[in-house]
Amino acid sequence: MRFQRIKAIVRKESIQVARDPFSLAMGFLMPLMLLFIFGYAISLDVDELTTVVNDLDKTSASRELVKQFTASGYFKIVKQVDRYQDIDYYLDSGRARVAIAIPVDFLSKAVTHKGARFQIIVDGSDSNTATIALGYASGIAEQAIRRFAGVSVAPVIDVRARVWYNPELKSKNFIIPGLVAVIMAVVGALLTSLTIAREWERGTMEQLISSPVKVPELIIGKLLPYFVIGLIDVLFSAGLGVFLFEVPLKGSLIALVVVSSIFLFGVLSLGILVSILAKSQVLACQVAIIASYLPAFLLSGFMFAIPNMPKALQILSYVVPARYFVGMLKDIFLKGNSISFFLFDAALLLGFGTLLFALANVKLKKVME
Repeated sequence: MRFQRIKAIVRKESIQVARDPFSLAMGFLMPLMLLFIFGYAISLDVDELTTVVNDLDKTSASRELVKQFTASGYFKIVKQVDRYQDIDYYLDSGRARVAIAIPVDFLSKAVTHKGARFQIIVDGSDSNTATIALGYASGIAEQAIRRFAGVSVAPVIDVRARVWYNPELKSKNFIIPGLVAVIMAVVGALLTSLTIAREWERGTMEQLISSPVKVPELIIGKLLPYFVIGLIDVLFSAGLGVFLFEVPLKGSLIALVVVSSIFLFGVLSLGILVSILAKSQVLACQVAIIASYLPAFLLSGFMFAIPNMPKALQILSYVVPARYFVGMLKDIFLKGNSISFFLFDAALLLGFGTLLFALANVKLKKVME
């Protein structure tokens, strides 16, 4: 293996990338678009739930109860209706997701300790939001009714809850680190999936076959420019996450670069293998998306918790490299863990990349022969 031949292939591929607007857009604009779309448009935080109120009691107690819901920040009162039947319209039309109905005897029963009651109706079309909303409402209601009734019960067990790593429970703090993995998977695999296929379509593959360049030199030379682009995307995405979305980066930048390099090696090798097998840019692009983006998005734990998946999908997720990369990124960003905490996962990713790189060498060698 000679460095001069690798350098020539790197220079050739770099010129092709620089002259290809599609590759430049995919390498630099796509990460930016994904970050803004996922960072701003997607949020798992449940707050300011649109709420309609039917207060038939119209007393200081009922008004105080409604005020407690508003002050919590989880509920936003959009309308006070006079008739109970009007609640249906607001829930059916989607103008409200929660309804609070307070009967006429709310205050009297609260004062006389006869069990003051009121009704909370939640739109269950989104079961996750409905469950969280009911939990918020139950906590607020319990505190409010105890205060109205003048009942103070000393708890038998005093629970002091603390949330580590993400104390504010902001969804963007775990979405952004996972998004870096998705971006790397899709950009790395898509870009390299076009390399060999492009040579076949342009008729330049025969020139490479007749040249003294060896198979490993050709693959390494084609991977290196995209490896540099991938690392730039990692640093760019991490920088936007920290400074724009205010996601904490508690770990070291070196650990981030090291694990990202290992993951990039794997996805770039996957892309080059797809490019060798497909021989068509359109087909290679489609296969790369199916093999990289969809598993990284659905089976990595980025958006959906793996323990909540069916057992078969949980087992399948073990062969998805992004699963391990997402976990390492969250550890680096939120926990500040060093590489020593996930050496096994890093070794698995390195083994995955080495296997794909070896397969790409074998397949391309057969093609060139």
